[in-house]
Amino acid sequence: MVHEVKEMERLQKVIAQAGITSRRKAEQLIIEGKVKVNGKVVRELGVKVTPNKDEIEVEGVPIDREEPVYYLLYKPSGVISSVSDDKGRTVVTDFLEIEQRVFPVGRLDYDTSGAILLTNDGEFANVLMHPKYKVEKVYVAKVKGIPSREKLKELQNGIKLEDGMTAPAKVKMMSLDKKKNTAIIRIVIHEGRNRQVRRMFEAIDHPVIKLKREQYSFLTLKGLNPGDARQLKPIEVKHLKELAVTKPS
Repeated sequence: MVHEVKEMERLQKVIAQAGITSRRKAEQLIIEGKVKVNGKVVRELGVKVTPNKDEIEVEGVPIDREEPVYYLLYKPSGVISSVSDDKGRTVVTDFLEIEQRVFPVGRLDYDTSGAILLTNDGEFANVLMHPKYKVEKVYVAKVKGIPSREKLKELQNGIKLEDGMTAPAKVKMMSLDKKKNTAIIRIVIHEGRNRQVRRMFEAIDHPVIKLKREQYSFLTLKGLNPGDARQLKPIEVKHLKELAVTKPS
């Protein structure tokens, strides 16, 4: 595969975009003398390199900077949010037939369907997953029972889980079925804890029956069926990067 030679960029940025580590950790590795450019150790943070031309090694391992790509996948239920699975189960990368080695930005539970991003741009992924960047995720949950206004208010204000209080959420009752004793709830959160939405509903005694992430930030599943993926438009990538209003400390 022929790569177009690009303009020079800061070394730590190139390392982060290669998906190896965050930019801050890349800076630390440079200071510690663990990065080489064209066979020479580099310890200065201001050094610039030409991606796909200069040979860069991090802790003795050459990096292969691919052209960054960004995809939105409609993950079906029963799929692992990973690049591989030791049990041979289907993973999110199985739905993309591309040359680049992409990975998911965050995760969706095995039993949860919906919007998930995949990329090979490590810095982009780190920004979206960083807790300081409040990227909203919209979920629709079918739950057992019909939550009262008081119960929904608890979700809105924040729920105490075993790993601490959740941030306030936006919650709306979409519909209810008195005969089946179920309800459809729309909930918007910006955190990304393990099985967070399911644990929040369990905490108010209305366990989730079915869960779908309908929206990731401004990205919706419009036009996609389960298992479908599309490449993000440049303007969409730009808008996602602009979500980071402040740099992480």
